[in-house]
Amino acid sequence: IACANVANLMTAQAAARGREMALRVSIGAGRWRLVQLVLIESALVGIFAAAAGALFAWWSAPFIVGMINPRDNPARLALPADAHVLGFGVALTIFVTLLFGLAPALQASAVAPAAALKGGSEPHSKRRLMHALIAAQVAFCFLVIFAAGLFASTFRNLSHRPLGFSPDGLLAIDVVTRTPQPAAYWSQMADHLRDMNGVDAVAISGWAPVSPDGGWNNFISVNGAPPGPIIAYMLAVSPRWFDAIKTPIVAGRDFRPGETRPGGVIVNETFAREFFGGANPLGQVVGMMHMRCPIVGVVRDTPYRSLREPILPVAYLPIDNADDAGATRPMRSATFMVRSANPLAAASMLRNEIPRVRPEFHVSNLRTERELVDAQTVRERLVAMLALFFAAVALLLAGIGLYGVLDYSVLQRRREIGIRIAIGARAGEIARRVTTEIFAMVALGAIAGVAAGFASVRFIGSLLYDVSARDPGMLLLPGAIIAASALLAAIPPVLRAVRIDPVAMLRAE
Repeated sequence: IACANVANLMTAQAAARGREMALRVSIGAGRWRLVQLVLIESALVGIFAAAAGALFAWWSAPFIVGMINPRDNPARLALPADAHVLGFGVALTIFVTLLFGLAPALQASAVAPAAALKGGSEPHSKRRLMHALIAAQVAFCFLVIFAAGLFASTFRNLSHRPLGFSPDGLLAIDVVTRTPQPAAYWSQMADHLRDMNGVDAVAISGWAPVSPDGGWNNFISVNGAPPGPIIAYMLAVSPRWFDAIKTPIVAGRDFRPGETRPGGVIVNETFAREFFGGANPLGQVVGMMHMRCPIVGVVRDTPYRSLREPILPVAYLPIDNADDAGATRPMRSATFMVRSANPLAAASMLRNEIPRVRPEFHVSNLRTERELVDAQTVRERLVAMLALFFAAVALLLAGIGLYGVLDYSVLQRRREIGIRIAIGARAGEIARRVTTEIFAMVALGAIAGVAAGFASVRFIGSLLYDVSARDPGMLLLPGAIIAASALLAAIPPVLRAVRIDPVAMLRAE
């Protein structure tokens, strides 16, 4: 879009310098010399623009890195301006200079000296080139705004997806030990943390909700039948875990203290629907991993590992695992889910308190659940913000380009406009004649943008979530924005056209 915009301005400038170019030809300058002159001017524009772009990139890089890397993440992302980056920048500068400078240079060098020195009219080829570039700008602008709308809708849909639990005020503390520790130690630690000031609830699970690190599944049999093709996912949790994360139990009960597996199992609503349809799942027996477990409760659906995943059938098992003799097996790792009114203040206290009470317990990671949820949309947030930024820049460039072409058109046609006003043409007719060709190119560019938008979906489909490119709003919004921008850009040139003084214009002629 930027190259098309600059090419239009360079073409207009070359047309305005037609007499100069004709004079150069008449005194012996060859066509290649004229092309060289315009390309050198284009190169100066490209070099200064590249320098400004490099400064902006250097200034904006920390903001982009900040969106990818949280401040408390010890692993820092580096964006060094090494030889590869500088080489790419130089190559890009040369490429765009040729891209926006070559067509105007060829147009300028094709001047007809006799006609130009006599003040002849502008060649139609220049006007056609400028109109084609306007259509191309609008098409690309439509495409960028269309893609930005898809990315913004994706981020909105993911960030507002129902979670089934409350992440605010919830801490996830990952604890590991060198050797397996008795289950009683883990329960005692949970009781100790529960008694601390500022802590409202504590429970233990294999991993935190929407943690990408977890994952455990198996085929399920129902009431002794052979396992079906549907896979269920599992998570081991302690009593009061659902209360700690604020996931409601919609039927049945929670696990009781001291309850071990194999024993009762709690399932989510999707599990109940997938395996039992409309029947009551409570009391039904499901088989998994050589265990037969009666269903004792049903809880609200929550995402398992990723916000992008559909809701999966999940079975929750007791955190304590009993062996064949009935003794509870020791554990090497678990996640404490801690609810607090001030999780950030509680985080540093708990990080120190856990190894103080049990030196065998090592806190390997400590995050708020809100951070885990937000981490699921880091890519979507970054892509949406960058796409919206580029859409705004594209719209600004297209508007400037449209204004420049309209203003140039009025300047070139001021004699014609003055004559029409002198013979009685109204302001509306003048405005229509000035804008008809340009607005036709805008409409043509918008149609091409729609086609390009549909074609682009196959390449960006993996980045989208719960949004359709065929949604009328996705198509109407870019069209409305471009139409409004075109009308806004046309106001100054149209006002200049209708205010032309025919007497002064004809006297000058």
